[in-house]
Amino acid sequence: MLDLQRLRALHAVSVHGSVGAAAAALGFTPSAVSQQIAKLERETRTVLLEREGRGVRLTDEARHLAETARELLGIVERAETLLEERRGVPAGRLDIAAFASAARGLLPSVLADLARRHPALDARLTEVDPHLSVDLVAKGAVDLVVAHDWDIAPLPAPAGVEQAVIGDDLCDLLVPKGHPFAGREGVRRAELGGQRWICQPPGRVCHDWLVRTLRTAGHEPDIVHTADENPTLVALVAAGLGIALIPRLGRGPLPAGVVEVPLDPMPVRRLYALWRAGAARRPAIAETVRTLRAHWPRVSAHAPHLSHINL
Repeated sequence: MLDLQRLRALHAVSVHGSVGAAAAALGFTPSAVSQQIAKLERETRTVLLEREGRGVRLTDEARHLAETARELLGIVERAETLLEERRGVPAGRLDIAAFASAARGLLPSVLADLARRHPALDARLTEVDPHLSVDLVAKGAVDLVVAHDWDIAPLPAPAGVEQAVIGDDLCDLLVPKGHPFAGREGVRRAELGGQRWICQPPGRVCHDWLVRTLRTAGHEPDIVHTADENPTLVALVAAGLGIALIPRLGRGPLPAGVVEVPLDPMPVRRLYALWRAGAARRPAIAETVRTLRAHWPRVSAHAPHLSHINL
């Protein structure tokens, strides 16, 4: 009989693309995942992983087995959902994926609240970019996702995935203290030409929004520095190296050399919770979504804004 945990390991490698990424998602070491798959190979008398450069690839047989694993894990999830639903109490393991600023600015208080009120719930957080996390929840690699979109790039809605709005996150223009925009009550998008920009790398939603928005306003953006994390972007602005558009969630206090200026109209990104269809019957998911939405007004109200900055 095939071992479900070994099938789970193979499914994770199929979804995440590598043993290391699968191990991080499952909370194991890469060695433990490799051992699980090696045992599965012995059980099935089949080669499942082959070396490819520095990584591995799934054989054709492994891909078929991974699809079977996905179906079996779905059956197990439905059984667990039914049992938890009958008990009516959030319980068991809940794997959550959230993008960086939500993981920093929203999830800590939510997870602490859940742990205090529901000790039988084992909620675990992994930081994942939105363009990856939606696919992960659709494939069953995680239970719940916190993602975001912008007006130019609506969040994809894969078949079998449901979503709920958490709230809207406002974004501000950050400039060095001596910049001509510093001290202004607002800046129109038409005024943004000729600026040196600091932004996230291409392929990220924030980067794409900036490029498309500036081009719509008639400007070709001059992006001089890129970084993944918002604190790094803020540090580059503080050094006087350019200006940046940064959402408020998880941004934290601004250093003395950075001034926040509202952009007119103000950019907004919307936060969502996503889960697989039917899983909302599971009390753990229903309660986590409710808690995310309940915490949002307090988190967004305490996000840094102009009146909190000493110019």
